[in-house]
Amino acid sequence: MIKAIMHGCNGKMGQIISHFAAKDTELKIVAGIDVYDEQLNDYPVFKSLDRCDVKADVIIDFCSARAVDSLLDYCEKTKTPVVLCTTGLSKEQLDRVDALSKECAVLRSANMSLGINLLLKLVKEAAARLSDAGFDIEIVEKHHNQKLDAPSGTAIALADSMKEVLSDDYFYVYDRSSVRQKRDPKEIGISAVRGGNIVGEHEVIFAGTDEVVEFKHTAYSKAVFAKGALVAAKYLAGKPAGMYDMQDVIL
Repeated sequence: MIKAIMHGCNGKMGQIISHFAAKDTELKIVAGIDVYDEQLNDYPVFKSLDRCDVKADVIIDFCSARAVDSLLDYCEKTKTPVVLCTTGLSKEQLDRVDALSKECAVLRSANMSLGINLLLKLVKEAAARLSDAGFDIEIVEKHHNQKLDAPSGTAIALADSMKEVLSDDYFYVYDRSSVRQKRDPKEIGISAVRGGNIVGEHEVIFAGTDEVVEFKHTAYSKAVFAKGALVAAKYLAGKPAGMYDMQDVIL
């Protein structure tokens, strides 16, 4: 049985993952970490990893960006593999994540769903074929009104995936309101919508002359992310140091 620590256990995603983990026959959450340390499940909850005296094979992280520094400190010290799902990390934090992957196993993904990770591959292929034909690329993402970061980590991941096969002069544009000029052919526009209780919707638009190609993924429940996180945790436990992502899990 794989033992896991749930980092951010009392948040919405932490509770959904805990619900599915309780029915899992291969993985058990043995401790939770949350600044609100109320025990809502059948495992002990600690305010911080420094206070946690329970050992685990892997950490599942669905927390806030401000809590990631202490998580990285703990993983550096204990060499515990971590599934890092928190988005909105700073460049400094991302650099630390890269450094950590040289000491222990890190699986970082902006989105844990199978559908999104398939979409990452599809839009990369589309960008390689359509950019030379003069198609403009736009990304529109929609999320609930409580989401803190914008654009979403998944939107950035989609843009990054396409940029891998595009020329170096492509660049991201998040806001056109301050500049009155025509669209640059090398722009990848990224727009964020926040409203209601939208779980997550991502659309990649390739707009050409007289034709438009659209790729769209809609998440109707956070359960898709929870199930993916558990699959990722089971995959990562026991892996050697290195940087992994959901492409490694699903292939």
